[in-house]
Amino acid sequence: MIVVDANILLYAVNEAAPQHERCKSWLIHELASGRPVGLPWVTLVAFVRIATGARVFPMPLTAGQALGIADSWLALPNVTTPEPGPRHFRILSDLLLDAGTAGNLTTDAHLAAMTLELGGKIATLDRNLGRFGVPIVIPDQPA
Repeated sequence: MIVVDANILLYAVNEAAPQHERCKSWLIHELASGRPVGLPWVTLVAFVRIATGARVFPMPLTAGQALGIADSWLALPNVTTPEPGPRHFRILSDLLLDAGTAGNLTTDAHLAAMTLELGGKIATLDRNLGRFGVPIVIPDQPA
């Protein structure tokens, strides 16, 4: 399974972002591939929160637009909303303790822990996620 970080979704939708074309093309390809794609709730909530705010988007989406886009992704048969499993807190704790910090890295560690527990990869442009030992997929590079 490929677990998708919020930055991929945001760049895929934000036409003003320099990463727009590569993330949009990658996301369309992955969603159409039939392979399992994970959109965790934390990723979807971050997408809605950021896409509807003027700080990142020059022309923010309305709540209805952002929710509609998310709903279209969730309607696909190969898209799931993975949940943390029984080992999640232990894995998360180990990742944070090994990193020697939490703070702003906590959500990244949460996504990494969930992805590691699932035996998957995470699609992101945030190379900091690599510090947690999770396999990274960078759009425009082969999965």
